[in-house]
Amino acid sequence: MDQKSCRLPIIYLLCFLLLSHLIFCQLDYRFYDSTCPNLTKIVRYGVWSAIANDSRIAASILRLHFHDCFVNGCDGSLLLDGGEKNAIPNRNSARGFEVIDSIKASLEKACPGTVSCTDILTLAAREAVYLVGGPFWFVPLGRRDGLTTIENDANTQLPSPFEPLANITAKFTSKGLDLKDVVVLSGAHTIGFAQCFTFKPRLFNFGGSGKPDPALDTSLLQNLQTACPNENSSDTNLAPLDSVTSSKFDNFYYALLLNNSGLLQSDQALMGDNTTASMVINYSKFAYLFQKDFGASMIKMANIGVLTGQNGEIRKNCRVVN
Repeated sequence: MDQKSCRLPIIYLLCFLLLSHLIFCQLDYRFYDSTCPNLTKIVRYGVWSAIANDSRIAASILRLHFHDCFVNGCDGSLLLDGGEKNAIPNRNSARGFEVIDSIKASLEKACPGTVSCTDILTLAAREAVYLVGGPFWFVPLGRRDGLTTIENDANTQLPSPFEPLANITAKFTSKGLDLKDVVVLSGAHTIGFAQCFTFKPRLFNFGGSGKPDPALDTSLLQNLQTACPNENSSDTNLAPLDSVTSSKFDNFYYALLLNNSGLLQSDQALMGDNTTASMVINYSKFAYLFQKDFGASMIKMANIGVLTGQNGEIRKNCRVVN
């Protein structure tokens, strides 16, 4: 092989790295400063108003952002009608779409055709966390909206509460995240609720044994069996993911895991691995560490597969492509 041939792979690699750098650079903390200067205020007011009417909505908006980014990148595809909305992880559980619609309508009046639905959702998730006591992190902006939404992609790419930790971790790493991000982003379960069907096997038939999960705290087990009786009609009943401070974004979620009081099996599984268990212990002790790392992981997640430049579009209506 001659020297010219040897240089070609290196040239291709350099071109790829340069292109990746250029795409990343198109996200900018001041992207809308001149075109929509009141963007943050409008988003914050929209989220604040929604939380004032429904304390659960903060967790719902955060979940929307997570479920959008994990399916083919952060492109607002979950906001489109059909497709991902109909997938098993989202059907009859994803909520908060009307909040994003309302914020989008306000922004279309203030700065029409300027702010993508994806950036709105990204900012709304940050505001939702911040307004219920969580950390504030700076969000680089400039994402554009995707043109497609595919139901099966959501079914296969989103982590499930029924999966083992290894499978969940694999789905995170496939998106450029790591084991630390698994533990940190699981801490989002410090707010919000889960439907009974997502954890009912732990209450009555763990692993097909016909008995409850022996690792589940006895007191919590009794409370959950009352809230979620062993009948199909209770499947959509709700229980708080954090049984102590479900409406406040704090680090108590990790303390519950130490007490075998994690609601979802996928949450409690963090204590079954030495590496993740040590992180849980640290986050249960140091609230500041959790909040700092949570903001950092959210920034990483919000950069998954973003569309910039001439890719995608700026939707006029978040529910449909232009």
